[in-house]
Amino acid sequence: MTRTAKTPSFVTELPLEVNAEQERMVLARLEAARQVYNACLGEALGRREALVHRSAYQAAKTMPAGKARTQAIRQAREAVGFSDYALQDYAGVLGHSWIGKEHLDSLTVQKLASRAFDAVEKYHFHKRGRPRFKGTNQLDSVEGKTRTSGIRWVLNQDGTGQVEWRRGEEGDKGDLKLRALIDWHDHVIGHGLQARVKYVRIVRRKLNGRNRFYVQLVCEGSPYRKAKHVTGHGKVGLDIGPSTIGIVSPSGAELVLFCDKLRKRDKESRRLQRQLDRQRRANNPDHYNPNGTIRQGKKQWVTSKRQRDTERKLSELHRKQAAHRASLHGQLVNHLLTLGNDVRMEKLSYRAFQRRFGRSVAFRAPGTFVSLLRRKAGNAGAALTEFSTHTTKLSQTCHHCGKIEKKPLSQRWHDCECGVSAQRDLYSAFLATHVENDRLNADQAQAAWSGVDTLLRAALSDAQAQLANGGSLPASFGLNRRGASRPAKLSGQTVKTNGAVGETSAPVDAVREAVHPSEPPAFRLGE
Repeated sequence: MTRTAKTPSFVTELPLEVNAEQERMVLARLEAARQVYNACLGEALGRREALVHRSAYQAAKTMPAGKARTQAIRQAREAVGFSDYALQDYAGVLGHSWIGKEHLDSLTVQKLASRAFDAVEKYHFHKRGRPRFKGTNQLDSVEGKTRTSGIRWVLNQDGTGQVEWRRGEEGDKGDLKLRALIDWHDHVIGHGLQARVKYVRIVRRKLNGRNRFYVQLVCEGSPYRKAKHVTGHGKVGLDIGPSTIGIVSPSGAELVLFCDKLRKRDKESRRLQRQLDRQRRANNPDHYNPNGTIRQGKKQWVTSKRQRDTERKLSELHRKQAAHRASLHGQLVNHLLTLGNDVRMEKLSYRAFQRRFGRSVAFRAPGTFVSLLRRKAGNAGAALTEFSTHTTKLSQTCHHCGKIEKKPLSQRWHDCECGVSAQRDLYSAFLATHVENDRLNADQAQAAWSGVDTLLRAALSDAQAQLANGGSLPASFGLNRRGASRPAKLSGQTVKTNGAVGETSAPVDAVREAVHPSEPPAFRLGE
């Protein structure tokens, strides 16, 4: 990471106009970058392996926390060269080879080394899994370190712009100039082009089997905010699950299905995967054992034109679904920021979510949503507070009597002997708005509960109506079709809730009777 990364940054992306000759040159440089990355990754993994088996490092890990321990670990890392700058020095040797003479500049090589070291360091600190080497055509982006050398952005006086990528020792002869397509009527693009550019990144994407190239300008400052995206005021409590999200704000309460408009394409995906497997086996019969398993050892795979066409269709299917999911994430984040400027939620382990609810997490990507929420909240001047689940225990605590009772995931309602009853996700979101310094302020929650109790139940009215009309909802909502068909009582106070679930008026007793089934169903596999 460069020093300029300490200041606020945002990305402005522009499509590039690339002809056949330029595409050939860019692909050649991406392939050279892939080889540099793999070489640096292998070197970094080897140095990490030498570090963990070093006796001085093992002894330093047993020392009590403090300056002495930090100094001992630093000396052990320096002894084996396990650092970002040491790996950049190693990559500098590659820059003087044919890679630097014919394809890459020195700054791009250094950035690739930093990228490889960052992946290994996160693996060393157990923040991610073991990094993998990039296969052919699997490295899709390269970036520079400054805006003056290597990969540069040039904005001309006539309003046109281009990317200039000068390779190592060829001078002007080695320059690659790619023209950018600029829409000056787009306020987002205009705002980005007026900002100071820190460094430039070139990205390749595959759309329907064809390469498309884009330039990403990493600019200094804050991104453009549209006039329709107005940040609200007040506290917003969130409870995010693998398939649902509970929201409580000053304007109302909502319980919605995460990415409800995202259509599952499992059948199409499985059909293409089966077709791809049949084609691969037909093209490479010698690579399989009689029992159908793949033979061990090095193999040269043969790929037919129809197999490549099937791979293209499968890749395009996944790309479209990921793009639609990202769009839905952005819409939900913008909606949350209109509800308030103080968003509060529990700090969850989405890797644990992935182990337990793999299909649902892969389909809806709650971790990616939280990362987007964190970034957009910072750009909008809003606060996102993530507090520990060990000190708050919102799903287990009753704010009225203070009782803490561990609940299984199949128990979707909070029912306490003191009389407090609410849907589990909505109740946790309500309590999240009353967490101070990683502790639940029970007195504050008790004072606000009288007006929120009926509001939380009325937030389920739309979901209940969907069930009554023959729709389906995940079991995490805590509703069932039997409860939906119960006759509603006509007596009781009328409540009103606003938000994504709609504006609804319903008798309180009717809502209590309809949406509170006696035995909520358990989680189903994949939810």
